[in-house]
Amino acid sequence: MNALIFAVVVLFALVLVLIGVVFALARQIGILFERISPVGALVNESGPKIGEATPNFTLASLNGGAIYIGPRGQRSTLVFFLSTTCPICKKMLPVLQSMRASEGKWLDVVLASDGDMDKHMAFIKKAGLEDFPYALSPELGITYRVSRLPFAVLIDGEGIVRAKGLINSREQLESLFNAAEMGVSSIQNFLNAPVAAHS
Repeated sequence: MNALIFAVVVLFALVLVLIGVVFALARQIGILFERISPVGALVNESGPKIGEATPNFTLASLNGGAIYIGPRGQRSTLVFFLSTTCPICKKMLPVLQSMRASEGKWLDVVLASDGDMDKHMAFIKKAGLEDFPYALSPELGITYRVSRLPFAVLIDGEGIVRAKGLINSREQLESLFNAAEMGVSSIQNFLNAPVAAHS
């Protein structure tokens, strides 16, 4: 009987220790999440700056029709620069298709690149991008100083650049919209600003 009571007491003590360990680990995980900030799109400072008017473009789409980049009334434009050989660009295509469907009431998604037209036509067919406006324009990439891909620029209905940056994930793409809604140049700048500026 004494051995049974001793075993129960030992097990009870072990359970209390385990509960304490779980609470300590939960606290450490909470501290870790506080220290890790969400990572937004990586903004470059070259090309048209955030808050400035975009140069206006009228470009032919590889899928037919014309693409206008500039003031468009109530509709905003997301210009997504990609390459046929970029694996991250290909990973982002389903995200763009989903975003185009969910945000289509106010947003137009334009794909942009340069290079050989035949390769891009084959890429459009293989990736199922026939419904996207698709511009092949070296001038467009030079204007926005696109040096790494994939890169996106969000332009509002008045033709003002609201957000831009290097995009590697859905979260980074959505950070462009978040930054535009908050009126900041990037999520990083918002997070790095003094606390008083957030209130």
